Amino acid sequence: MKKLNNPWAKLPGYFCFGCAPDNKAGVRMKFFSDGNDVISVWSPEQQFQGWIDTLHGGIQSVLVDEICAWVVMLNYNTTGVTSKMEMRFMKPISTKEPYLIIRATVKEKRRNLVTVDATITDTKGNTCAKGECLYFTFPPEHGMAENVPYEGEEITMDEILSEYKK
Repeated sequence: MKKLNNPWAKLPGYFCFGCAPDNKAGVRMKFFSDGNDVISVWSPEQQFQGWIDTLHGGIQSVLVDEICAWVVMLNYNTTGVTSKMEMRFMKPISTKEPYLIIRATVKEKRRNLVTVDATITDTKGNTCAKGECLYFTFPPEHGMAENVPYEGEEITMDEILSEYKK
């Protein structure tokens, strides 16, 4: 696995709700490549609950939407927009979970449309939510290809999880 560096993190005015590291109101996701898949390890916080100690479904949708965009950027070296998204909530997620693992995999590409599957898994390995996103990609020359995330240093899952097991 490799850490994915966020090329926009230092840009003035960059406050993506999903991945901007300085957006205190956002979810501040970090990403890692695992072959062609993208993984994020994320710790739910109390301010993201929909019901007492339960992660809001809208936040789960944000996690899926964001990771789907990153797997498209990693695999096709371009950006785009979510055209359609479908979520299936299978098990409530406690905001007391130390971390969740979100994984996205490209399912299919047809011309400029990419279908991506994503899952949210709790610390016990239960799949709590699944999502499928249809992503409309821009041609690389119009999709800021020079600014898409790039792979950084090698990292193991144990190294990633050590941050959450304190």
